[in-house]
This record gives sequence, structure tokens and C-alpha cells, in this order.
Amino acid sequence: MTARTLSLVLIALVVSLPSATAAEGGPPTGFTAEGAASLAQLEAEFDAALDPALLAEWQDRLAARPHPVGSPWGRENAEFMAGLFREWGFETEIEQFDVLFPTPKARSLEMLEPEPFTASLAEEPIPEDPSSDQVAEQLPSYNAYSVGGDVTGELVYVNYGVPEDYEELDRRGISVEGRIVIARYGRSWRGIKPKVAAEKGAIGCILYSDPAGDGYRAGDPYPQGGYRPAHGVQRGSVADMPLYPGDPLTPFVGAVDGADRLPIDEAPTLTKIPVLPISWADAQPLLSALGGPVAPEAWRGALPLTYHLGPGAAKVRLKLEFDWSLTPAYNVVAKLAGSERPDEWILRGNHHDAWVNGATDPVSGMVAVLAEARAVGSLVKTGWRPKRTLVYLAWDAEEPGLLGSTEWVEQHAEELTRKAVAYINSDSNARGFFHAGGSHTLERLVGEVAAEVDDPRLGVSVVERVRAAVEVLGDEEERARLAKIDGMPLYPLGSGSDYTPFLQHLGIASLNIDFGGEGDYGQYHSVYDSLAHYRRFMDPEMAYGVALARIGGRLTLRLSESELLPFEFTRLAGNVDTYVDEVRGLLDAKRQEDERQNRWVREGLYDLAWNPADKWQAPETREPAPFLNFAPLENARVALQAAAQRYRAATTAWLASGEPLGEEAARELDGILFRTERDLTRPDGLPGRPWYRHYLYAPGFYTGYGVKTLPGVREAIELRDWDGAQRQIGVAAEVLGDLTGSIESAAKLVDPGS
Repeated sequence: MTARTLSLVLIALVVSLPSATAAEGGPPTGFTAEGAASLAQLEAEFDAALDPALLAEWQDRLAARPHPVGSPWGRENAEFMAGLFREWGFETEIEQFDVLFPTPKARSLEMLEPEPFTASLAEEPIPEDPSSDQVAEQLPSYNAYSVGGDVTGELVYVNYGVPEDYEELDRRGISVEGRIVIARYGRSWRGIKPKVAAEKGAIGCILYSDPAGDGYRAGDPYPQGGYRPAHGVQRGSVADMPLYPGDPLTPFVGAVDGADRLPIDEAPTLTKIPVLPISWADAQPLLSALGGPVAPEAWRGALPLTYHLGPGAAKVRLKLEFDWSLTPAYNVVAKLAGSERPDEWILRGNHHDAWVNGATDPVSGMVAVLAEARAVGSLVKTGWRPKRTLVYLAWDAEEPGLLGSTEWVEQHAEELTRKAVAYINSDSNARGFFHAGGSHTLERLVGEVAAEVDDPRLGVSVVERVRAAVEVLGDEEERARLAKIDGMPLYPLGSGSDYTPFLQHLGIASLNIDFGGEGDYGQYHSVYDSLAHYRRFMDPEMAYGVALARIGGRLTLRLSESELLPFEFTRLAGNVDTYVDEVRGLLDAKRQEDERQNRWVREGLYDLAWNPADKWQAPETREPAPFLNFAPLENARVALQAAAQRYRAATTAWLASGEPLGEEAARELDGILFRTERDLTRPDGLPGRPWYRHYLYAPGFYTGYGVKTLPGVREAIELRDWDGAQRQIGVAAEVLGDLTGSIESAAKLVDPGS
């Protein structure tokens, strides 16, 4: 469906969908009627200070030149933004961390057989895009935290290079041991692909951008359209971030002078084999030369060739060498002290480093944050001060693996644990639909804000547009979820941006917000992520940049100014119900899978289906998945539901009464509320990866960015670790019990009789 067709459908649908505000009624969560009136005036003044021309001006400045971590323009950008924050009245500093950031010294990829071919490994300048010719300042295309090496071997095509793809190769009797794999981007985070390849015995990994993903199958390639051209390459980190993000040499501590650093050869998040990204123009000769079986239909991309699996006849040599130096990363930290509760911090951030010029990723999001801070500064000039402290953050070194934010969080962990109420993140932005993910304690807050901000193009609220999209394009499960709630459903967060250390390491309630879905998004992590591309294909009038600033600003102000912190627990309890049902269903599916496989083996059905040309290998019978005792988790979710309902009833009555709670009790209540996210963590972390401490949301060990909810239980079941799964059911129940206790304490503070 084209963007225009979709928009026409949505216009027809949104008139029939109720808004969250109309459905729920009353003042915003956390406000009395009197407080809501003051908030409305404040937000109107905030909106009046937003100017799309300024967003465009700042974007022109920040994305004028390449600015990866450690670059001269990156440092100048940090100083430029720090100057703006100071001008707007913020106490501002640039905080430096020295992080490991390898850059290429040598890169080569050759095909030796059946005929010689040397990959160009170059992105061609485009006359219509002036910054694409800033070659002297551009980092070449490479994967950060790949190890160096010089390897030669037969080539095997592994589709997306995720575990189930290797299961398919195993069934066909194809091994990658001692060979070099080529995988297309997509389906999982790029760092998972060399990780799995190394586990399967491969000696090298090549990643390429198939035009089926973000190239000519999606739309006209750049510069005719906005999609990836033949020589466009996706750079990116391949560190094993499911172990831990941040500087590979300083897990758990900030990368500052005097920090204990691991030897490079002992850093566990570096790849085990060399990895290189290439364009589809460089990949096509390699894939064309492959022999072996024809790839399954689902594995075939959009190149004009027959996709084969290999091995043979293609034999390639991959050679990489890196400079493993420490590089300075510059975080900009701007604070505006709260007038009443200065030790309660509301944090708002976006990163400022880019692989090249980064007009979309990250500058389009960064300028919205600047617009928010400027509007807050204009409110301060009228004599207003925030009730709670506001902290605006511009992170460096996000692209290599969330280094700037992770090192800052690790360095200030003790203070953040005491003071941080919530963190609001953005990354990139473009025209289209509003996306929001995060802690479900904040779901009602996000829905209320999204109901009050209009989509710039359609003139209806952004939440109405989102709900319409789910009604039209969502699957049955998504529509059922939507029917249960008013407002904006939040998706749970895995990893992939700077909310990760806040949420999953320290247990700070977090959100990730942006607009997108209607831009021609084929420039990701390439030299073509430029001002010329953004102005034509992403958000030419910066209208969605202003919309993001309106939403981000409202979220920040409501968290700052609320009489009662706008944490709400019935939505969280509803999602916990869903996650418990999912892990129970996952175990049932494993059991049914085992029973089906065993029956097929016993009855010889695999032999009947065997195709000699494909060389499938029939599996053996296996012990069926056992029954697990979910009673602790069932009891915990019932108790959580009851506590959430009691708290909601108590706070609804108190806010409606307008009676003051008393300053001491209000501060105590705030402390209980913003620490509820901490209740969902454990100091020893998840099994096998102690850096990740959150027991409700975590990136998957083999998905990278993709979230695993109830990760301890879910991943144990996926790995068929039945004893571990039973233990994790108990831990998850304890975590939910801690949360329930905090909610009950909060309810009693508001209404001692609750």
C-alpha cells in the first residue's frame, strides 16, 4: 500500500475512533483540575516558542560535515549545542569519556574462484548530494568492533544469518565450518549475524544490503528516490551488545582516567571473526558465482540472479586491519534545577554523533530536543521554574554501541539510582506515524499527550492516526490489544538506542519516541544520510520535528509539574498478564513441537517427504518438554492486578478532592513511585549477562535490538533449559511481588484505608 493510499484510508477511519482524552475524561494523570488549568497555559506558551525554521537551521549546522565520535566536527557540534543550552539558561557542561573506537587501516575483499573479482568497497559521490563528496572526512564503510584478520575460504549464503537459518542449512547437510558466510541485512540486529556464524564455525562474515530490503524493490533508488543505491553500504557496530553495551573495555564502570580496562584481546563483546559490510553492487558477483542447492524461496532477495547456498564455486579472501585507539566522546549535559524537588530528575536525551553526516540519524531527533530546551528556556525567562529538575542530554558515541550514554550512566549510577524519575529518548525522526515504546507505567501518560498533539499533515491527533493504522494494518493480536485500552499502546523496549542503560541497567522508567514510516528510508548509516536526502524525502518542512518537540516537551513538563507523579499501574499489570500467557504458550508450543516431531520420526514421515536433491536430514526423537509449575507467577500477577486497581482508585479520589497531601508525604510518595521500576530489577542481572538487570524487558540474546519480555523465563524455555526456566519463574514472581508491595505502600500513603 502506498503512503497516499494509506493516508486516505486513515482519514476515513479516524473519525470513528474515540480519542483517549474523551474516553477517559478528567484532568491529565497526576493533576488536579486546578493544576491542569495551569498546565494547559504552560503548554500553550511552550508551543508558541517552537519554530520549524530554527530546527532546519540547527540541522544545517550539525549535519554539515561528517561527525563520528572523536571527529573535529563532532567536538564542534558538542560545543555549539552547549553554547545554545547556556544561552537558554541551563547549567551546562561537556563531560568527556575515553572509549575504544577502532577505525579501519586496511579493508579488502576479493573473489579468487571461479573468476577474479575485487570489491570496490566505495560509496560513489552523487552530484545532487554535495556532502556525499566529503570523502576526506568520511569514515569508510566498515563494522565497528569486528576483529581484524586475513581469511580465505569457500563462500556460503546464510540468508539473514539468524539461528533458524542455520537450522535450515543443517537440514540440508550444509556446514559453514571453516568457510566464510555472506548474510543479508534484516530480520535481526547486525551484531547477531557474525556472533552466530562464529558459533557455527565460520571464519569470516560478509554483510550486504539486498535491494529487497531498502533498495529498488522498496522504491526508486537515490537520487531519483530515497532508497539505497547500488553502492550504498550500511555501516554499524557488531559488538555483542546483548552481553553489555558501552565501551568494550570498561563494563560496569565509566571510561574515565584511572578506570580499570580489559585488555583488548579479553573484551568479550568483540567479534570472534572478521566482519565487513558491502553494497549489493559488490555482493552481486559473489552471489552469482555461488553453486550448490538453490536457496529456499523465502531466502531469495531482489537481485537478478538465482540465489544458491554454496559452498562452491565461489572462494573469497577477506582482509581487515584496524587502529584500536581510545577516542574522546563528548556528552553535553544541561541542567535546570527544580524549584521544589531538585533531587528528582526528569531526563531527556538524543545522541549527536553519526556514522557520516547523519541528517536523519541522529540530527533530526537532536534538533527536536534542542527545540524543546529552547522553549523551556523561554518559559524560564517569564519567571517560571520547573518543580523537578530537568536534565537535557546530547550523547556522543551512540553509533558504535551506546557508548556515551552507557559510560555516563555507569559513572553516575549511584546518583541516578537516587534521583532519576524517568528518561525520555529519541533518535531519528521523519514524517509519518508516531511511535512510542517504553515502561508501561507511563503508557497512560503517553496516550494522553498523544491525544492532544495533532498530526501535521492529517489534522487529527497522532494517537487517532496510530489507532487507525492498527485497525487497518495490524494483525488480530494487535487489534485485540488495542480494543482493551484507550489511548496509545506502548511497545516494550529491547535495545538499540540510549534508553538501554537507564531502563535495563538501572531500572529507570524510560520512553523512546519518534515519528516515521512515510519517508523514503534507504540511506541508513551511509554517506547518503544527508541534508539533501532529508529535505527531499524525510520531513522537508520540519513539521514532524515540531510535532516531536511538542510531544517530548509535554512528556517532560508533565513529569516535572505533576502534583502526583503520573505513574499508573493497571496498564503495566495488563501487559504482565499478556507476557505470562505468552511464556506459558511458548512452553505449550515446545511440547506440541516435540510431540509432532517424535510422531513424524516414529511413523517415517520424514523419510516419505525426503527429497534427495535437497539432502534433508531427518531429526531424531527427543524428550518432550515437561510441565512447569507456573503457580508462583500466576499468584504474583493476580496480586499485582489487585494492587494496581487499589492504587488507581485511591489516587483518582484524592486528585478529585483537591486536598493537599502534605509536602513530606508527597515527597515520600514520589520516591516510592519512581523507584517502582527498580523493583523489576535484580542486582545480579539476568542469567549469563549480569549487566542486564531488568526482569520484565531485555534485548534478546539472539535478537539484539528485539525485546524479550519476562526474559529469564522466556529464554530458558527457548533454550530448553527446563530447570533454569523453573528457577526463573520463581525469580520473576519475586520481582513482581516487590513491585506489588511498593504499589500497595503508595496506595496507603494516598488513602490509609485502601
